Amino acid sequence: MSEDVKIIRWREWDGPGLEHLVLQERAGEVSADSVAVCSGQTPFAVRYRIACDVGWHARRVVVDMIGSGRTLVLAADGDGRWTRDGLPMPELDGIFDPDLTITPFTNTLPIRRLQLSAGQSAEITTAFIDFPALTVVANPQRYTCLEEGRRYLYESRASDFRRELEIDRNGLVVDYPDFWRRG
Repeated sequence: MSEDVKIIRWREWDGPGLEHLVLQERAGEVSADSVAVCSGQTPFAVRYRIACDVGWHARRVVVDMIGSGRTLVLAADGDGRWTRDGLPMPELDGIFDPDLTITPFTNTLPIRRLQLSAGQSAEITTAFIDFPALTVVANPQRYTCLEEGRRYLYESRASDFRRELEIDRNGLVVDYPDFWRRG
């Protein structure tokens, strides 16, 4: 069984925040294990783990708020049904991707899962996790491939937020203007 391990670091665009992520791809699964140290008015740190199947469908998201004892566990069946801490979340039915506000990594999931060609776009909805509150809501988004293997346009369908993302050949964000850059 072959295994591909990548270590990626991002830093906040303006600020001292940092993320250290270990991404492992092996037969049948993809897993990310990360620690993010976030600055802002109320600094905090988070450890999260995301497990995906080989098609980049999220199957499990575990978030630990370091030092607070607060944990969130989301599980997905691969067909768009989710539970939070074991309880069904019908408001997330039909969703395949989590979106954690503290990391650019979760942009990789739809980029890899959708495999869009230049000029193609797709509308999706994510399980949007806000920090430090750990609220989870459905969040409509659009991804457009501007240049295959290099650039995507990310747009919120609930607001006028949009950013052009530079990615590497693995679909991992290199620059997310105003938020993160590879460190």
